[in-house]
Amino acid sequence: MILHEFMDFEVLRVIWWALLGVLLIGFALADGFDLGVGTLLPFVARTDLERRVAINTVGPVWEGNQVWFILGGGAIFAAWPPLYAVSFSGFYLAMFLILAALILRPVGFKYRSKRDSETWRSAWDWALFVGGFVPALVFGVAVGNVLQGVPFRLTEDLMPIYEGGFFGLLNPYALLAGLVSVSMLVMHGAAWLVFKSEGLVADRAREFGMYAAMATFATYALAGLWLAAGIDAYAFTGAVAHDGPSNPLMNEVVRGGSWMAAYAERPWIIVAPVMGFLGAAMAVLGFRARREGWTMLASKMSITGIIASVGLTMFPFILPSSIDPTSSLTVWDSSSSHLTLFVMLVSAVIFMPIILLYTAWVYKVLWGKVTARDVMDNSDSVY
Repeated sequence: MILHEFMDFEVLRVIWWALLGVLLIGFALADGFDLGVGTLLPFVARTDLERRVAINTVGPVWEGNQVWFILGGGAIFAAWPPLYAVSFSGFYLAMFLILAALILRPVGFKYRSKRDSETWRSAWDWALFVGGFVPALVFGVAVGNVLQGVPFRLTEDLMPIYEGGFFGLLNPYALLAGLVSVSMLVMHGAAWLVFKSEGLVADRAREFGMYAAMATFATYALAGLWLAAGIDAYAFTGAVAHDGPSNPLMNEVVRGGSWMAAYAERPWIIVAPVMGFLGAAMAVLGFRARREGWTMLASKMSITGIIASVGLTMFPFILPSSIDPTSSLTVWDSSSSHLTLFVMLVSAVIFMPIILLYTAWVYKVLWGKVTARDVMDNSDSVY
C-alpha cells in the first residue's frame, strides 16, 4: 500500500518506458561506433598497420560498451515481459543472426594478430566487418517492422503466437530503416576514427563519414515521408486504464490514420527529428571543417534524435500487432507489476550513476589518439 502511495503505477510505467529508450540510445552511442568502425575497417585502412590502428581505437572499450546491450535486454525481460516474449520469439532468427555476428567480434579482435599471415588477418578483418555491418542492418530492419506492426497475436491466456517468417521481415520499408541504421552508425564510427586516429586512416574516415552523414540525412528523411504517407498507425478506441492490469486484450486497438498525428497531439516531440536532421547536417560540416570533437557530438545528437523520434512517435505503443491490433503491446498494458517496477527503479537509481561514472573514468584514462608508433612499440600487447 505504501508503494502505491509513494509512486503511481502509471508514472512508473512511463519512467521505465523512458529508461528503456535511454538504454537503447546508450547502446547506439557507445557500441554504435564499435559497429561503425568494424563496418569501415576494410575501406579506411589498407595496410596491416593501418588496420591495427583502427582496431585499437576501439580495442580497450568495445567490451565495456556492450554492457548497454545487456542492460537493454535485461530491462526488457524484467520491466516488459510480454515484449520480451513476443520480440525474442518472433524475431528469433534475426536475433540469432545478430548474436552470431556479434560473436565474430571478440574472436576477431583476439585472434586477428596472433598469426603473421596476410590471408589469416584478411579473413578476420572481413569477420569484423560482418560483426559490425550485420547487427547495424538487422537492428534497423527490426525497428522498421515495429513501426509497421508485427504479425503476432495473443491467446486468451496471453500466450504469444507469431505468424510471420524471417524473410517477411525483409520488406522494403524495413530495409530502408536498416539503411538508416547502417548510415548513422557508419557516420558515428567515422567520427570516432577521426577523433581517435591520425594520418591516412583519419583522412579516409573523414571522407566516408561525410558521405555517411549525408546518407543518414537522406534516408531518415525518406523513411519519415514514407511513414507519414504509407504506413498505418495504431490507436485506442475508448477509455484506457493507465494504471490497470497488464493485459493487452482488455483494451481495443484499431489500425488506421497516420503516425504523424502524434506531432499534433504532442507538438514538443518535434525536437527529436530536428535533432536527428540537425545532428547529421552538423556532422557533415564537422567532417569538412576537421572539427573532431564537434563532429563526434553532432553524430551523437543525430543518433539520439533518430532513435528518440521512433519511441516518441509511437507512444504509448511499444509493439503493435499487424494481424490482431487488440494484441498490440503498449506502455499501459504490457509491463511488470507495480512492485517489480519500483524495486527495479530503486536499483537503477543506485547503480546507473556508478556505471556512468566508471565509464567516464575509463574514457578519461584512455583519452588521446592511437598512432602507428603506439601499435609498433606495443605490437605484442595490443590487438
